[in-house]
Amino acid sequence: MSSQEIKNGDLIYWNALALFLKFEAKKLKLIADYFPLMKIAFNASLSDFIKAGIDEKIAQEFLDWRKKIDPEKEWKKLEKEKIKIITIKDENYPKLLKEIYDPPAILYVKGELKKEEKYPLAVVGTRKMTFYGREVTEQIVKDLANAGLTIISGLALGIDSVAHKTTLKEKGRTIAVLGGGIDEKTIYPSIHKNLAKKIVESGGAVISEYPVGTRPTKYSFPNRNRIISGLSLGVLVIEAPFESGALITAKLALDQNREVFAVPGNIYNKTSEGCNWLIKLGAKVVTKAEDIFEALNLELILEKKKEIKPESKEEEILLKYLSKEPIHIDELIEKSGLNPAKVLSTLSLMEIKEKVKNLGQGKYILN
Repeated sequence: MSSQEIKNGDLIYWNALALFLKFEAKKLKLIADYFPLMKIAFNASLSDFIKAGIDEKIAQEFLDWRKKIDPEKEWKKLEKEKIKIITIKDENYPKLLKEIYDPPAILYVKGELKKEEKYPLAVVGTRKMTFYGREVTEQIVKDLANAGLTIISGLALGIDSVAHKTTLKEKGRTIAVLGGGIDEKTIYPSIHKNLAKKIVESGGAVISEYPVGTRPTKYSFPNRNRIISGLSLGVLVIEAPFESGALITAKLALDQNREVFAVPGNIYNKTSEGCNWLIKLGAKVVTKAEDIFEALNLELILEKKKEIKPESKEEEILLKYLSKEPIHIDELIEKSGLNPAKVLSTLSLMEIKEKVKNLGQGKYILN
């Protein structure tokens, strides 16, 4: 049996152990560190679990519980839903997430989750957003997505869903982190099942540390929030009252040494209390996407996005010599080696497409 086959076979038992919800992230890591294979762990004795650092009472509960579980049968549920598993022992485990204090031991993934996402940024906010919150989210996320940032959020009602939908509309990449199972029957809120499907189909991902069939609880959402911030370079909070998951995510981001951004709002509106409070504490004020690019030193993304792509062989040749410095058409003809009429017609087309600007007197610059 190859090492890959052993690994794939062992994932069956990673899943089986994760189904026992009292084996949360820290305990699963203790077990994975102690036992050479999770298959061995699943079939271990009470004394072995105690040696691994598991409390005797919990270990005994597991031994009684495992009698009812068929690991192979549970694995087939994942295959049916096309759900993959990435464990903390996997070389493809997200790099940024692995750096936090309490990274999840196991991730259930629909779609594609990369080891290193391209400029990941969390966008979170209240479920009860105002018209202002929607407008701000749509405008800022549109610019972020067009600049190539990966938008991470929680698939919740309100700001989260607008962030995901706006990214999809702009053909960007987005990741949804759930506080329960990612199987179709369990996705929460159920109204966003289709949104989750679109995220996966677009090349993004829907992920969770919770196994198939796990219903979210008031405890699982705060746990989920540490993953949202942990996957990201920073967290942008758009509208959040004091008692909100978005504010919890911001606090977790600070603990994880991530940047925290906040959009200022109406001082009389409760949905902006959290954001205004974060700003008082030192969160970076955001009124446009450029504020985030500057804070994260991502200005080069914008420059790269502004690069002009040639649409013909003639354009490709002329773009070698065109720049922000004015150049005369005669010099372009000489350097390019193209027919004068061809240079003139190509420049005229490029001007119509707003790729170049005619300064007059035969001089041109990149627009």
